[in-house]
Amino acid sequence: MLGPGEPDGADAESKDNAPDAATDDHAELERLRAEVRDLRARGETEPGPAGQAGRRGRWRTPVVVVAIVLGCILAPVSVLGVWAANQVSNTDRYVANMTPLISEPPIQQALSAKITAEVTKQLDVRGLDASAAAELASAHLPRLAALLQNFAGPITNGINSFIGTTVSRIVASPAMARVWVNANRVAHQGLVRVLSGQGGGSLTVVNGEVVLSLGPFISQVKTQLVAQGFSLANKIPSVNATFPLFAAPNLEKAQAGYRLITTLKWVLPFLSLALLAAGVWIAKSRRRGLLAAALGLSASMLVLAVGLLIARSIYLNSVPSSVLPGDAAAALYDTLVRFIRDGLRVLLVIGLVIAAGVFVTGPSRAAVATRRGVTSGIDWLRARGERAGVRTGPVGAWTATHKGLLRVSVIAILALVFVFWGQPSVALVIWLVVLLLLAFGVIELLGGRTPPAAPQPAVPQQPSPREGAPREGAPPPTAPTQ
Repeated sequence: MLGPGEPDGADAESKDNAPDAATDDHAELERLRAEVRDLRARGETEPGPAGQAGRRGRWRTPVVVVAIVLGCILAPVSVLGVWAANQVSNTDRYVANMTPLISEPPIQQALSAKITAEVTKQLDVRGLDASAAAELASAHLPRLAALLQNFAGPITNGINSFIGTTVSRIVASPAMARVWVNANRVAHQGLVRVLSGQGGGSLTVVNGEVVLSLGPFISQVKTQLVAQGFSLANKIPSVNATFPLFAAPNLEKAQAGYRLITTLKWVLPFLSLALLAAGVWIAKSRRRGLLAAALGLSASMLVLAVGLLIARSIYLNSVPSSVLPGDAAAALYDTLVRFIRDGLRVLLVIGLVIAAGVFVTGPSRAAVATRRGVTSGIDWLRARGERAGVRTGPVGAWTATHKGLLRVSVIAILALVFVFWGQPSVALVIWLVVLLLLAFGVIELLGGRTPPAAPQPAVPQQPSPREGAPREGAPPPTAPTQ
């Protein structure tokens, strides 16, 4: 007979065997671990199918490195090629690039100084004063002739100052801005001829410098001076003065490079993209390959930016201040390369965005914690909506079934928007990324499921007297006798 609270034989035997079972499980686990270590050691030291496969796969790493490095090297060259192609083949693009120059104060001052010097040179006010004094003397007016000779200097300076002030006002006027645009539109064909080696046009090469003809500007100044009552301006003849744009000591090399880049302007971007894609595809870990390609692309754009800064310093040092003031040369260079800078900034941001996306979707602790936090926030928002009576219904069920398709469709649509956008900018990339994240959030919000509520622990109920519970004050039951 067993007393109250004493376990029977089966229970006692199971309790006695529990430590032995735990010991056996632990021993079995240790044995399996030792066997795994032994198999790994054999795979490293003994040749076999796995070892042969590892050796066969060793070619992947150098091929991936070469493909990604070449793609990153070609990326800056592609940016320069596309810029050159746009500047040469697209007149509207070229004019849009050159138009802001006329609004730059350093360019206005340099242009005004060049036009004023050419106008005063053609008028030769001092020579006119001397001629007038000679005519007065021959007319038997010696006092007037002497008076004119005595005041020839102040008269010349006053007229030249008036011309300079008027020219500065005209150059800063909207009328001159229109002349600037039209002149650059015509000069665009001259730029093509210069770089292609044909010569001619409004842009020419003089003493190793690419210069812009000032004929249209001087004509505009002459018209304005005559309209203001300065009839002396009618004596200004047609002149072929020039305004230097940039030095071209190595024009032959530039022409050869232009022809090469123009030929490869479409090949280089696709070749760079193909090499990067091939490197990612061949890589053992495509996630790491994509991360390396994205970071390499961003690094190549930084190298291009540094190269532009170095080229800027070289250009400014090569232009004498007597030919073009330093501030005007700086404004000219910065305006000419601004589309290159815009392009490299866009690619830099794209590379960083892709790298960030690869990292966030990776297996690292930070990435997992980030995804878990975002998912928790979306689940909380969905639960609040459902508690408020908002239900997704069939739309939510369909979204949950086609999550992958919807995500791919969103990426494809935004990629098409970026590709067919006329002039993509950094702001456009940021907006597209924001829209992508919002679209993914909406898909997860509609297609997710509210996490089930945690089960509440059951509260034990006291049995009623009818169910055999002992009444208060009753003796405890005794075990039946054998």
